[in-house]
Amino acid sequence: MKNVFVLLFVLSVQCVLAQPDSLFVKKPIKHDIKPKWTQSNKLGFDLSEVAFVNWNSGGSNSISALLGLTSNLGYKYKNFSWQSVGTLRYGINKQQGQEVRKTDDVIELVSNMGYRRDTLTNWFYSARFNFKTQLTNGYKYPETSKPISQFMAPGYLFLGGGVEYGKNIEKLSFYFSPMTFKSTFVLDEALSNAGSFGVTPAVFDADGNVIVQGQRIRTEMGILFTNSFETPVYENINLINRLSLYTDYINSFGNIDIDWEVLFNFKVNKYVKTSFGSHLIYDNDVKNLEATEVEGEYEKNGARIQWKQLLGVGVVVGF
Repeated sequence: MKNVFVLLFVLSVQCVLAQPDSLFVKKPIKHDIKPKWTQSNKLGFDLSEVAFVNWNSGGSNSISALLGLTSNLGYKYKNFSWQSVGTLRYGINKQQGQEVRKTDDVIELVSNMGYRRDTLTNWFYSARFNFKTQLTNGYKYPETSKPISQFMAPGYLFLGGGVEYGKNIEKLSFYFSPMTFKSTFVLDEALSNAGSFGVTPAVFDADGNVIVQGQRIRTEMGILFTNSFETPVYENINLINRLSLYTDYINSFGNIDIDWEVLFNFKVNKYVKTSFGSHLIYDNDVKNLEATEVEGEYEKNGARIQWKQLLGVGVVVGF
C-alpha cells in the first residue's frame, strides 16, 4: 500500500500543477469589512430504467433511483474562514425477480475552520471535523437475513488540526494534519462481537457463548493528508477530485487507508445533469465478512479494495 500512497500523491500534485498559474500567484486581497455568511443547497434525483418486451436477446427489467441532498454553509471574516458541508445520499435498485436492493447510503458532515496571518499567504492554520455513517442495513446480496452493516455500524469520526494550502479553499485544497484522532463506531452487538471494521472481537467459550463482549469503539491517532479540487475541464463539464490518506501511529504505521473519489459532472441545462464517477476505498481494518449458518456469527476474510462506479442522469435543483 506504500506504493499506492506514493502514486496517488504524485497524481494529485500533477493535477494541481496542471491548473492555470493564476491559482498560485499571490495577490493582495482586501479584508472583509463585515462578517459574511453564505449558504447553498442542492437537491438531486437520478433515475434509470430498462424494460423489455419480447426482446429476442433476453434481458431483465430494472429500475434504479438515487436521491442526493447537499447543504453548504460558510462564514468569512478578515483572515478567518469556516466551511461546513452536509451530504445525504440514498439509492435503490429493483430488478425483475429480485427484492429491492440498496445501491448507495451515506450521511456525512464535514466542518473545516481556517486562519491565516495575512491576505498575501495561501497557508492556513486549520482544524477539521468529519463524521460519516449510513441510514439503513447493508447486506451481501442475495443474503438478506444477516446485515453486514447498519446505522453507526460503522460510523467514522475524524478530528484534528494541521495546515492547509489553498488560494480558494472551496475549490483547491491541500490539508496535512500530523495529529488526527479517528474513532470507528460499531454499535451493533453481532457485528462488534464479530470484530467488524477493525474493532476487537468478542471472546467465546468452547460452546460459543460470549465471555467478553466485542469492542464497540476503536480509537486511533495518526497522520491525515487530503487533497481536493474542482475545475472545469471543458464547456459544461466539471471535474471534482477528493483524496484522503490516513495512517495510524500505533497500529501498523505506514499502512495507508485510502478514500479516493473522482466525479465528472456534465451540465445539460439549468436543471438536467449527467454524472460519471469512481470511488475507491481501502482500509486494512475492514475485513470482508461472510455470514455463516449459525445465527449471529460471521466468517472474517482479508481486507479488500472497495470500488464503486457511478453513472446517472437526473435533475438538480438549487435553493
